[in-house]
Amino acid sequence: MGTATAGQHSRATAWHNWAGNVTATPARVVTPATVGELQEAVRRAAEDGLKVKAVGTGHSFTAAAATDGVLVRPQALAGIREIDRTAGTVTVAAGTVLKDLNVALAREGLSLTNMGDIMEQTVSGATSTGTHGTGRDSASIAAQIRGLELVTADGRLLSCSEKENPDVFAAARIGIGALGIVTAITLAVEPVFFLTAREEPMGFDRVTAEFEQHFAENEHFEFYWFPHTGNCNTKRNNRSQGPAAPPGAVSAWVEDELLSNGVFQAVNSLGRAVPAAIPSIARIASRALSARSYTDIPYKVFTSPRRVRFVEMEYALPRERVVEALRELKSMVARSGLRISFPVEVRTAPADDIALSTASGRETAYIAVHMYKGTPYQAYFTAAERIFTAHGGRPHWGKVHTRDAEYFAGVYPRFGEFTALRDRLDPDRLFGNDYLRRVLGE
Repeated sequence: MGTATAGQHSRATAWHNWAGNVTATPARVVTPATVGELQEAVRRAAEDGLKVKAVGTGHSFTAAAATDGVLVRPQALAGIREIDRTAGTVTVAAGTVLKDLNVALAREGLSLTNMGDIMEQTVSGATSTGTHGTGRDSASIAAQIRGLELVTADGRLLSCSEKENPDVFAAARIGIGALGIVTAITLAVEPVFFLTAREEPMGFDRVTAEFEQHFAENEHFEFYWFPHTGNCNTKRNNRSQGPAAPPGAVSAWVEDELLSNGVFQAVNSLGRAVPAAIPSIARIASRALSARSYTDIPYKVFTSPRRVRFVEMEYALPRERVVEALRELKSMVARSGLRISFPVEVRTAPADDIALSTASGRETAYIAVHMYKGTPYQAYFTAAERIFTAHGGRPHWGKVHTRDAEYFAGVYPRFGEFTALRDRLDPDRLFGNDYLRRVLGE
């Protein structure tokens, strides 16, 4: 295996993702401290006939980052490189964790326009898999990218933007690790602003009947449906003048512990041990919700801690199909004998121009289904996937799905553009693995 160079270490230890459903044993692990060291690691892997994969914090549920070759941990490539207030951009090293970026931006009086609901991931990991929040006008984190740097299979450092290598830029913002290793990302930012969140319980029939209205009237609308009930919780985030008025202690406890963490963990453990209890628990939990409103800076409203481990499948559907698909999902659960302890999440995104974005070229809504870690999820996910694919759904690149290249060629008009670029940038599949072989073809 040779000796490890500076800023790198070399040992064969098993790696597993956050949910624990993917493991891999790489031949060696490298932690480059500079872009030059990363380029050297890529060149050396090619010489040794080993594949190379970069891995963030392992928040993907797929094997997108798994390898038996060289596993690159970019965590040492972290921090803000430059803030350009005139252009309204920030350039960050790829291994920067979103949480650290958000805190640093807030200190500078800046913010991203939109975010997902967790911020534990690295910037490059989140963008490469298409991580998104919910938004009427503002899209995924990747759609906020204005430039990026990529180490390609031949060890070169490629700068990409709308002006420089625009064909690569069009695809590499969501590259699933197939085109190279991202070393830096330039994101659009804006002066920090306040969001007022309004959370309100609402019946399933009402929220689905009024879905388009809620979408049109709010900058960020999402809702959760509790399986085995007719109950939902809705969340509307809209810009406001402030001042900050964070949630009170009791409502913060309800959201953070009852619905997301401590108590939710206990409830799920009970459900795993006694599945028959789940419908009753769901009815009690969904009725415990009450309306609340609070105001804060964006990342404090968009994101929340998630300590309960789960496995997730999420599909992007044409927005006009989401209500029909959700009603079919509800009927399926009612007929099935399945016991589902996790709420189903519905979010939206505007169309964007990224080749393999789940919102590429179409107004989109997402349905996410979850199962508690350690419970058998296959039956539920298989039945849900059948519904989603019947509506032309596109699965999230970092979440559980069974689709392959043939399917993707049918649901992504620009799929061929991406695979042709991959053939050009990585003809020998240095960055390949089993997952990419399945989703992108040979």
